[in-house]
Amino acid sequence: MGYHQLTQEERYFISTRMRSGVSLRAIAKEMGRSASTLSREVARNATRYDGFYRPSKAQVYAIGRRRRCRRRSRYTAADWVWIDTLLWMKWSPEQIARTLGLMGELSICHETIYRRIRRDRVKGGHLWLYTRIMSKFARKRYRGRSTRGILAGKRHISARPKEVEGRQRLGHWEGDTVMGSDKRHCVLTLVERKSGFAIVKKLSTRSMLETTQAALMALAEHGKRIKTITFDNGTEFHDYATLEQIHPVKCYFATPYHSWERGSNENFNGLLRQYFPKGMCMSTVTQADCDEVARKLNMRPRKRLGFQTPHSVYYGVSRGVALAV
Repeated sequence: MGYHQLTQEERYFISTRMRSGVSLRAIAKEMGRSASTLSREVARNATRYDGFYRPSKAQVYAIGRRRRCRRRSRYTAADWVWIDTLLWMKWSPEQIARTLGLMGELSICHETIYRRIRRDRVKGGHLWLYTRIMSKFARKRYRGRSTRGILAGKRHISARPKEVEGRQRLGHWEGDTVMGSDKRHCVLTLVERKSGFAIVKKLSTRSMLETTQAALMALAEHGKRIKTITFDNGTEFHDYATLEQIHPVKCYFATPYHSWERGSNENFNGLLRQYFPKGMCMSTVTQADCDEVARKLNMRPRKRLGFQTPHSVYYGVSRGVALAV
C-alpha cells in the first residue's frame, strides 16, 4: 500500500490521543499507520516556540512545506521544454494546460505558464512574443446611413436558416479578407462556424475576380461540406452569384460595420495575425505558406470545443492532438 500524507482529521486524532497519554506506537496501530510516520509528523510539526504538537499548526506547517516543494521541483526541465515548444507554436497557456491534462501527460495550471512567461520577459526572454496580444481600440461610429457594400439582391444575415445560429451542424461558414500593408496583397479566410475549421487562400489583389476564383477553389476542395457562407460587406464578394450558380451554396451578408455578426471569422483573423501581423506586406506570402498556417491553426485546441481541435471536430476524428511542430 502506498504512502498517503496525513489528513487534517488524522492530525486532530493524533493530538487527542497524545493528550490522553497514549503512545505514538499505539496510536499508529489504531490508525493503521507506521509508527515512524507519526514520529516524523510530531517532530516536524511541533510548535516551534514551545515544542507542543498542535493539529491546527501542524496542518499549516505541512501545507506550507508542500507549496514550497511544488514551487521548487514540481515541473522538470523536460516539462518546460515541451511547454515552451507549444508556446513557440503559438498555443495559448490555457490550450497547453488543458490539452496536456486531457492527454494525461502533465497536470499544470495555465496561470503557472503565464507566470513563467512574465518571468521570462523580465529576464529578457522572448516567450511573450509568441502569445496572442490583442489591443482593444474602440471602433469609431459615425452617424448616418452606411453605404458600404451596397449591392441589390444581397441576402442579409437575418435571412439565414435558424440552424446556422446554433452551431449545431457542420456546413455553415463565414468569409472575409485580411489585408497586407501594401493594401493589395491579402488572403481570403473561410471559417466553419461549428468546428472553427479554416481555409486560407492567397490573393494577389483584393478584387472581385480573384476572390471569386479563390472561393470557387475552396468550394471545389470541400464539396458539400459548405452549405452557406456569410460574407463581410466588401465589394470583393459581390460576385457571390457565380458561387451559387456553380455550387449548391447560399451566400449571406453581415450588416456593415457589425463584425460581431461574423464572430467565428473575426476570432480566426485575430489568430491569423500571429503569423501575418499588421504592418506585414503579404507580397511574398505563398499559397503553401497559407496552407501551413491553416494547418497549424486547425490543429490547435480550442476552449469552446472542449479543447478538441477544429480538425478533429470538422472531420469527426478522435480528440487526439498532433504535437508536431
